[in-house]
Amino acid sequence: MLTVRFLNQDDVIACGGADMAAAVQDIENVFALHARGDVVLPSKTVLRWGGIESEYSHGRINAMPAYVGGDVHMAGIKWISGFPKNPFTNGLPRAVGITILNDPDTGVPLAIMDGTLISAVRTGAVTGVAAKYLARPDSEIAGIIGTGVQSRTQLRALKVVLPALKEVKAFDVDRGRRERFAEEMSADLGIEVRPVNSAEEAVRGSQVLVTATTSKEPVVKAEWIEPGLFYSAVGGHEFEYAVADRASKIVVDNWEEIKHRGSQTLCFMHREGLLPDDRIHAELGEVVIGRKAGRQSAGEFILFASVGMGLEDVAVASRVLRTARERGIGSDLVLWREPFSK
Repeated sequence: MLTVRFLNQDDVIACGGADMAAAVQDIENVFALHARGDVVLPSKTVLRWGGIESEYSHGRINAMPAYVGGDVHMAGIKWISGFPKNPFTNGLPRAVGITILNDPDTGVPLAIMDGTLISAVRTGAVTGVAAKYLARPDSEIAGIIGTGVQSRTQLRALKVVLPALKEVKAFDVDRGRRERFAEEMSADLGIEVRPVNSAEEAVRGSQVLVTATTSKEPVVKAEWIEPGLFYSAVGGHEFEYAVADRASKIVVDNWEEIKHRGSQTLCFMHREGLLPDDRIHAELGEVVIGRKAGRQSAGEFILFASVGMGLEDVAVASRVLRTARERGIGSDLVLWREPFSK
């Protein structure tokens, strides 16, 4: 008999899926393994109903397979949708997904679990790892543009890696949304999170900036950027080309995958001949293992852009599965009692 462990979202939470400090450690390990080549990472496949622009109106579903080596030694895939109208018209999260894990030695599926929470947490943790190496360690003020679910995990990750953080300025085009975010995250993290009235106000005076929006037009202008800023661009086309031109260093999670995905500002610049490959200072894993330098001075403006990799979901989900096995959490689904053929 072959069984597969099923973990719903409550199970994932009970097994540490929402533990941001643990997720940051998972993701830091993943970037090190990525830089050393101990991973297998096919390009993500995107199912969409039209061109790239249709993702902003209708939505898309991503398939993200990966194998993570090292002490993780796990294969898997995330199958996740992103439908921007869901929160407003369907009462659903924008992103809904599942993660499937497979034994890399036999190919047998081991687990099926909620991937919505894991995806949000691991994306926040990516910015957390980047901030650990690229932000000023004494950063006290952060700006957040976009106040959806993703911005919550981004902020939790920043709080893990930047202990001096004491103030957050939050902007969203929806006033009520930014006010609720500020109230809830202030209580959650025990620091001052306050709503501001413009994207410019969120940027100016901040040492750390995160944009996590679904905007089709740039929301960050180069003239707002101040020396010493660490900026993590999580969404698509969120900043003017001139922002990248001003960067002391540009660091990415995976440059080839950013180009393959084709939906982010840096990719647009590259396609137009405005951003040669050698303008990319490093991939984050190279910084994590010390192959390339991170922040070298307090005055550097460092831009970080990430496209997301299935490696990250597999790593976090693997830890969740180990905990589920140890604690007897989840349900075993019978895939077969006797295989159809051998």
